[in-house]
Amino acid sequence: MKLVIATRNAHKLEEIQAIFDFTNLEVLSAFDFPEIPDVIEDGETLEENAAKKATEIAAATGCWTLADDSGLEVDALDGAPGVYSARYAGEHGSYADNNVKLLRELADKEDRSARFRTVIALSDPEGNVKLVSGECVGVIIEEGRGANGFGYDPLFVPNGYSETFAELSSEVKNRISHRANALRKAHEAWSELLC
Repeated sequence: MKLVIATRNAHKLEEIQAIFDFTNLEVLSAFDFPEIPDVIEDGETLEENAAKKATEIAAATGCWTLADDSGLEVDALDGAPGVYSARYAGEHGSYADNNVKLLRELADKEDRSARFRTVIALSDPEGNVKLVSGECVGVIIEEGRGANGFGYDPLFVPNGYSETFAELSSEVKNRISHRANALRKAHEAWSELLC
C-alpha cells in the first residue's frame, strides 16, 4: 500500500515519519508529485483545510493521503489568529510581522492564554476522510525569546515550562507539541491501517 504525506515541508515529513512506523507502506510525499499544484487552503477551520488537502491529493494521486493544518488560537482574541495564523499580518506577511500584530492585538489584554492546535486528516482516493486533532496549551509572553523554531514559537510558553517553543530543544518541542500530540492520536486511531 502507498501513503502520500501531503506536504512539501521536509521538516514536517521527517517528523511524521519519526512518529509513525510505516513498516508495511511505501511512503511518498508531495515532493514525489511535482506536477500536482499546491492545494489552496481556503477553509474556515483547520479541519476543513486538512480534509481538503487530504482529499484533493488522494484524488490526484490515487493513493491514501495524510494531511494536516495547524494554527495558534488565543483566548482573548476569540480564537484568532486560528486558521489565519500563517497570514495573520496579511498574505505576504512574515513570521516577524505576524508576531508584531499578535502582540499589538494583545497589548491591553490580561488573559494571554493560548493553544497551538493541529488537525490531521486521512483520506482514501474516493474522498472518505478521518480526522484527529492535538493541542499544546500555554501562554503568549510580552516579547519574543529564543532562536529555534519558527512562526509564533518565540512568543509561546507551553504550560509546565518556563521556556518558549523557540528556546526549547527540538527534541523537547517535538515531544510536547500540538503536531506530536495529533500524530500520536493518528497513530493510535489508524495504526492497523497505516502500519
